[in-house]
Amino acid sequence: MQFWLPIVICLVLIVLYENEVLEPAVWQGFKVNEYYAAIVMELVTICLIPLSLRLFKFGFVKRSFTANGPDALLRWGTVRMDMLTVPMMVNTFLYYQFMNVAFGYMGIILLLCMMFVYPSRRRCEDESGLSGSKPTKDGNSPTKGNGNPTGGKPTAGQK
Repeated sequence: MQFWLPIVICLVLIVLYENEVLEPAVWQGFKVNEYYAAIVMELVTICLIPLSLRLFKFGFVKRSFTANGPDALLRWGTVRMDMLTVPMMVNTFLYYQFMNVAFGYMGIILLLCMMFVYPSRRRCEDESGLSGSKPTKDGNSPTKGNGNPTGGKPTAGQK
């Protein structure tokens, strides 16, 4: 729900502006405001994309996962999604207020980045280290080189 709701909100905004239910280009004459809004949104977009993509790799986030488990995963997953969805919705709104394609492009880029942080259970467990298999003392997975946890001969489906 948290993943799809901002996308639906942006789509509703697009439909409302394109059908002129909401009046587009209201702020088009304010060039100085447009300039400042563009600079702020460009910096926010450029900074938050790599930060959201690497968020689960930071030490304090990993320690939070270890200490709080699924509660921390929910909290940090929400923060991660909000880092992309809030600027996406603001860029959509600003695009229609100023009719400046830079805001539209930034919104599209943020939408594409959301696909890289889609909050599936497996991705969250893999990125957070909360998966069921614990690493061994040497830091490797408990499976041996052939993918068989017993280290024995591969089964018929393995090579």
